[in-house]
Amino acid sequence: MFCPNCGSQVDDGIRFCPNCGADVAPEAETSEAAESVNETESAPEQAETYTDYSNDAKAVNDGGFTGGAGTSRNIVLCIILVFVTCGIYSLYWMYVLNEEINSLSGEENATGGGLVILFTFITCGIYSIYWFYKMGERVDSIKVNHGMASSSSNILYLILAIFGLGIVNYAFMQDTINKVVA
Repeated sequence: MFCPNCGSQVDDGIRFCPNCGADVAPEAETSEAAESVNETESAPEQAETYTDYSNDAKAVNDGGFTGGAGTSRNIVLCIILVFVTCGIYSLYWMYVLNEEINSLSGEENATGGGLVILFTFITCGIYSIYWFYKMGERVDSIKVNHGMASSSSNILYLILAIFGLGIVNYAFMQDTINKVVA
C-alpha cells in the first residue's frame, strides 16, 4: 500500500506513514474507530474518572524543588556535597531547608531562603545563629503536628550554631523533613 499524502510505500497493517506521519488506514478501519469513539462518548454509564493530585505532597514532589512539601534527601550525601563543593552546596541546602520547613510548619510568609542567605552574608554569619534558633522552633511545631516527640530543638540548634556546627543543624533539620515526608 502507498501513503496517500507523500506516496511512499507503507507495509500492510501499519496505520501511520513512517515517512510523513499521515493516517494510511483504510476508510473502513477509520469509520469503525470513529463509531467506537462515538459509542464511548454517548454511553452515560461510562463516566470519566478524575483524580485531583494538586494537594498531594507526594504527587507534587517530582524530585526538584516545588516550594511545597519537603524532599527526602540522603543526609550523608548532602554533607559530602558540602565538603566537595567547599561549602557552596550548604547555601543551596540552607535555602531549601528554609523553604521546606516554612511550608511544613505552615509559616508560608516567613523569611524566604534567599533573604536568609543575604542577611547571613551581610551580618557575617550572625543572622544564621538567629535563623537556626527560629528553625528549631519551626521544627518543633512540625514534630508536634505530625505526632512526633517534641524537644527543645531551638536551644540545641542555637548552641550548635554558636560552636560553629551548623552542618549538624542542617542534618537534624533534614532528618525531621525525611521523617515527615516518608
